[in-house]
Amino acid sequence: MAIKTSELNARLFGKADKRRATTAQEAQKAASEKAAVIELSVAGEATVEFELVRVASADVVSRTSVFAENAREQSFLNELALSDILVTLKDRGQQYPAVGRWLEGNKIEVLDGSRRRMSCILANQDFLVYVAKGINSKHAKFLSDVANAHKPLSLFERGKEMQTMLDRGDVLDQKELAKVCQCSEALVSGALKAAALPLPLLQAYPSVGELGRPTIVKLHRLFFSLTDEEQAAFLAKLDESPVWQTVDATGVSRITREVTLILDQWCDALKPKAAKPEAPSTELVKGRATYRRKGDSLAINLKKMNEEDAAAILEFIQSRLA
Repeated sequence: MAIKTSELNARLFGKADKRRATTAQEAQKAASEKAAVIELSVAGEATVEFELVRVASADVVSRTSVFAENAREQSFLNELALSDILVTLKDRGQQYPAVGRWLEGNKIEVLDGSRRRMSCILANQDFLVYVAKGINSKHAKFLSDVANAHKPLSLFERGKEMQTMLDRGDVLDQKELAKVCQCSEALVSGALKAAALPLPLLQAYPSVGELGRPTIVKLHRLFFSLTDEEQAAFLAKLDESPVWQTVDATGVSRITREVTLILDQWCDALKPKAAKPEAPSTELVKGRATYRRKGDSLAINLKKMNEEDAAAILEFIQSRLA
């Protein structure tokens, strides 16, 4: 069987199989075949050479980190949130390498593949990542943003990006945000509400990406209906342990519903109970007897009662009600 010169060189001299990828499809094919070196056009401005690196499972945490401007919230990445890739990764290992850049000390900053990175950590698997030198911050942000197309961002993560755009003055209001982000104003409103929620509240759920706008709106209403002191007590309770891990249910959807019910009950318990208004009292004998009537209930208050009168009245009540 004929062998390609590049493959022969690789076997004889350890030379890398190099691919030049000019389209997303070519890059994906090269990644799936785990070419030792690929050349990618980044943001249409420069062609960068990426080297395939295998990080041992024991070194993934210490040797790699995630790009600080990555829109994906890393604290949301748990076993259930990553269940869509964890099963395959445990059985067959990592199918598509991540993308990163070299840092000082032979360390790697992951630009594309934070979910794959955490999955390798949880599954105790080696981590495959294409790494390049000379990636500036602009190109790093481009690679990170493009990567998020693989798995849609949660409403919280989208809301954080939208809030940043508002804070920077990139857009004037939510209406303009909807145009720029090519989504409805209702979605923008829901995303901004999600971004306003504290992280511990969202971390109570197994997969924040599964939280839809109705749930986010409800959580926003519940949390911000509390006073500052009540909010502090609520967050302190959330710090005890992840709520989703205490739920006796299976499946992300069922656990999510149960967590929402629990949080609703916690909020209700923190709010002071409103005192029920008592029915007005009516004076029967001035200074001696008053009564309150509510529905079929009757409450009588008697004062200055001697033993004989008290006994007679009690006997009368007993004779009427027995």
